[in-house]
Amino acid sequence: MRHFTPNNLDLTQSSILVTGGTGSFGKCFIETLIRDYNPKRIVAYSRDELKQYEMEQALSKYSPHQVRFFIGDVRDRDRLNLALRGIDIVIHAAALKQVPAAEYNPMECIRTNVMGAENVVRASIDNNIKKVIALSTDKAANPINLYGASKLASDKIFVSSNNIVGPGETRFSVVRYGNVFGSRGSVIPFFQKLKKEGAKTIPITDERMTRFWITLPQGVNFVLSSLEMMKGGEIFVPKIPSMKMTDLANVIVPNTPHEIVGIRPGEKLHEIMVPFDDSRSTYELEDRYVIEPSFKFWDANEVERYEAYEKVEEGFSYSSDNNKEWVSEEVLEDMMKVI
Repeated sequence: MRHFTPNNLDLTQSSILVTGGTGSFGKCFIETLIRDYNPKRIVAYSRDELKQYEMEQALSKYSPHQVRFFIGDVRDRDRLNLALRGIDIVIHAAALKQVPAAEYNPMECIRTNVMGAENVVRASIDNNIKKVIALSTDKAANPINLYGASKLASDKIFVSSNNIVGPGETRFSVVRYGNVFGSRGSVIPFFQKLKKEGAKTIPITDERMTRFWITLPQGVNFVLSSLEMMKGGEIFVPKIPSMKMTDLANVIVPNTPHEIVGIRPGEKLHEIMVPFDDSRSTYELEDRYVIEPSFKFWDANEVERYEAYEKVEEGFSYSSDNNKEWVSEEVLEDMMKVI
């Protein structure tokens, strides 16, 4: 199981703000920063005062002056501008992520995921933030639901924003990965709940369905390693394993028959993280793919980018069904220990 640990990332003099800082990713990311990187200051930016209070209590064993909590919404550009004063690095993790909720409340999804992305960009440029990484999702590649489409729009905003920085130093990049193993709202806690309740059957949408999987610590380390190597404009995609949903159900709830219930609206049979149309600008590294922007920035000739690595073949795609790496029983056991 890959760990994506950065090689020489020094954050001791950095002030870091995490939007959506009280979510699953934000909490794990901030704890990792405190434990392993000792940055000068960390700001958790979110709109939920209860989650901030609970997180503050959970982090009370650490220095109370190192982590600060800032109530605010990415929809509010003025509030973001205040929060970003004196910040060096922004990790943008705030989003509306539930596919059915986005389909039912489309404008709310757009206001947070698209207009919120623009607000983060403008506030970052106004405050001359050095590096900004936005978290994306496999659903943003060839999207068929509004959540995926809104995150694709967000990705485009962050990548293209490198062109409007002007004389400033701000650089924007994107990290795209698959389903987080055991995160809130994922299928794993659902299967575990059914097992605990003694369910007689396990609902499966389609027996052919596959998904990419990554653990929360892996996702955190992948963001940190991408932060270390980013130059601006890239979309970083980790090499992570796939698994059939039927295999996952068999491991979590063994010896229980499956009930095929059909694919839900906005759901794919397989997920994709590098569409074949992006193959012309995708480079393969040892542990990840890097999708370079299709257009060049003003400093394209001044910055050493990824030409030293091998470009994937034209027509290549990275999909959960054509993946070379699959979750073995041993890897699954390791992942289950994490959650």
